[in-house]
Amino acid sequence: MSSESSGNVTSAGRLLKRKVLLALTLSSLIPLLVLAYVVHQYVHPGPDPAQARFYALQALILFTVLGMIGGAYIIWDLGRAFARMAEFLSKEPKLAEIGSRSDEVGTLMKSFTNMLGTVEQQAIDINTFAMRLDAAYRELEATNAKLKETSFKDEVTGLYNRRFFSLRLEEEISRFRRFNHPVSVVVLDLDGFKTVNDEFGHAVGDETLRDIGQILMKHSRGINVVSRYGGDEFAVLLVETSKTGARLYADRIRQVVATFPFSHGKTVTASFGVSSLPDDEAATSEALFRAADEALYGAKRAGKNQVMGAGPAEKVGLT
Repeated sequence: MSSESSGNVTSAGRLLKRKVLLALTLSSLIPLLVLAYVVHQYVHPGPDPAQARFYALQALILFTVLGMIGGAYIIWDLGRAFARMAEFLSKEPKLAEIGSRSDEVGTLMKSFTNMLGTVEQQAIDINTFAMRLDAAYRELEATNAKLKETSFKDEVTGLYNRRFFSLRLEEEISRFRRFNHPVSVVVLDLDGFKTVNDEFGHAVGDETLRDIGQILMKHSRGINVVSRYGGDEFAVLLVETSKTGARLYADRIRQVVATFPFSHGKTVTASFGVSSLPDDEAATSEALFRAADEALYGAKRAGKNQVMGAGPAEKVGLT
């Protein structure tokens, strides 16, 4: 509330106080004075003549009656003012109409209206601030989600990166220990990819990597994790898949890659390594991946463009 409104409220309050005091004075104090006069003149009479006392008494009674009537009127006016205020508040009238009054009721109600308007504006401001804060929080959550997703994605292919693959592999190893559900890892490396980079440049090489990523995504289930592990090496986590199913998956990818029409016109092949639980002995996620990686290099040494499983010599390919 402004200082001017506060001054108006103070003035109105003081005016009401003066009215109350005046009413009490007129209706209570003057009768007491009459009583004192009567006691003084008649109970303890003085030397004044009787006629003078009579006229003085008549005059005092007259003014006392007038004072009592005036006090009664002021009290009645105050009661009427407060009754109107209560009636206005109970009927929820338009505050603007009350504020247009020039008496103390109008002043008080106008100040009350100003205060109510200030409170309503503050409530609106708080609500607006809360909405902005909620929007900012949602935007922050979305940004964090994007940052988290970006931190798990490979920039070139858009596949998951090595970090995310390692986290998910650890989770699936834990699931295998609790429920004995099979889990398999397929690692593939492109054969002679360095030649593509050297002959056509890294831009064409990146396009080739993206093509491989699309092939893997197209032939994988949604619950599987397809990632670019590094360079031209890719890793696929096959959930709820036995070693036999993983070898079939790897050989299907091998055939698609070998016949895919890359933009540079050259044939690109890939070698694969497969490991699985419970078929292979691996106490940790690192051991399971290392088994698939060693099988991959076994396939490279055996002539490339083939699938080899971890453990005893076992290969599929060259068809």
